[in-house]
Amino acid sequence: MALATEQVAAKTPLTKEERMVIVASSVGTVFEWYDFYLYATLAPFFATLFFPKGNDTAALLSAFAAYAAGFLVRPFGALVFGRIGDLIGRKYTFLVTIVVMGLSTFGVGLLPTFATIGWWAPIIMVTLRLLQGLALGGEYGGAATYVAEHSAPNRRGYNTSWIQTTATVGFFLCLGIILGCRTAMTKEAFATWGWRIPFWMSIFLLGVSVWIRLKLHESPVFTKMKAEGKGSKAPLTDSFLKYPNNKYALLALLGATAGQGVVWYTGQFYALFFLQITLKLDFKTTYMLIGASLLLGTPFFIFFGWLSDKIGRLKIILFGCLIAALTFFPMFKALTHYVNPALETFQYSTQITVAGDPKDETFNLFVGPWSKFSELDRVNDFFGKQGLNFTKVAPEPGKMVVATLTGKNPTTGQIVTTRVEGWSSASEATLKKTLTELGYPKEADPSKVNYPMTLLILFVFLIYVTMVYGPIAAFLVELFPTNIRYTSMSLPYHIGNGWFGGMLPLIATAIVALKGNIYYGLWYPVIVALMTVVIGFLFLKETKDRDISTYQH
Repeated sequence: MALATEQVAAKTPLTKEERMVIVASSVGTVFEWYDFYLYATLAPFFATLFFPKGNDTAALLSAFAAYAAGFLVRPFGALVFGRIGDLIGRKYTFLVTIVVMGLSTFGVGLLPTFATIGWWAPIIMVTLRLLQGLALGGEYGGAATYVAEHSAPNRRGYNTSWIQTTATVGFFLCLGIILGCRTAMTKEAFATWGWRIPFWMSIFLLGVSVWIRLKLHESPVFTKMKAEGKGSKAPLTDSFLKYPNNKYALLALLGATAGQGVVWYTGQFYALFFLQITLKLDFKTTYMLIGASLLLGTPFFIFFGWLSDKIGRLKIILFGCLIAALTFFPMFKALTHYVNPALETFQYSTQITVAGDPKDETFNLFVGPWSKFSELDRVNDFFGKQGLNFTKVAPEPGKMVVATLTGKNPTTGQIVTTRVEGWSSASEATLKKTLTELGYPKEADPSKVNYPMTLLILFVFLIYVTMVYGPIAAFLVELFPTNIRYTSMSLPYHIGNGWFGGMLPLIATAIVALKGNIYYGLWYPVIVALMTVVIGFLFLKETKDRDISTYQH
């Protein structure tokens, strides 16, 4: 009977209710992503305001640790709100998540600084960030499930793909508002108080979202299930402790969302960090290029969602992971060539070696007061921050670390060789002086940037993102039965995106520092994406023709 009903619905055009559900769910989710990414983008500006003065680097690292906490807690939000969503309903659960997110974000904009309330400032800020992560952990699964359960079967990919645009649109909105504020005021004013304005704006976005979502009705699939008394009384147990549901949850993570997460975060966020931090491109140009690529690429979320209704979800996701893994290295090297050709030339014309014992190196992932850095770690970090590759050689007897630079002075043509033993403020100053003598470009020259080619590369990255992300909501909804769907799909999604994807900038940066090559961080997304291709191909099956009103596999 349910299948016959779906077949009839498939022949009808998009209904007014479907459009309302898509708009209401998407608008609210856009604002949630806006709130979530606001912190990440603005962390460098308020880091020193919420942590003790005297060590700007430590303050920035602490701010990014709080940023990472928001990602780490997302799966727990999936468990908490997923359970509520399967027990009480989809509509009211993701109504709660958006209120929690909006108030937490607005609270950051009101927070007194460290100078005013001392250590309470970072404690409250981290607490608000954790609440953001919890809320986002419950939002996505609810919105995707709600839209899918309102959709005709031949439009689930298309309808849920609108939800998939929200992360990118939210990020685009975030960049646009920040750029507007930074342009409208002085650098000092923005760093002091202007950064609060985008946080304050979230209260208005929250009001609009709540008003729209209050007009919605509960999912018909969920309502029917409750009326028949077939809902799960223990969604967490049924999802993760009972076979085959737990098998599908694990396969959804390793064979779909993990690869999708790293491709997404590499294409959007790691590319942004690479442009600014490694290639030394100014923030305005970076924002404009990333923003333009988002604008051009966003419609392809809808395209690949629509295409997944025709040819299937899984093959598009896995092909996107595969092609991304095969091309990330050459495309990031091409970014260096087209964005900062002077840096590329400098790399080829300058020989940098670091002699040290690998036993003295530390893989510093979560940096904090507990972290210890050897002299070798500090030399590695110095060259990494300059966006420079270097060659590691065998340690010299009795020396902790020896750094050697050899190159040609571009003005005099003279060969310059500098040798630095150990690490101190004096040795750092010597290295910086030598880099200047050798013509090291401290910033990318905007007049030398090949804008069309740079934008093309960033656009291709976005195509990868849309391939893996556009069909994923429909795939996850169809993979799990109605009575545990909210819980079951939310956890693998947020581990894949929040942990595998969200931790990518930290992990990639740590790998770069350890290996001495600005591209080595890409091994992380490449390996994870290839793992997903293999597991997804071998163990997962297509889902697009499944009846999502069933209560069991």
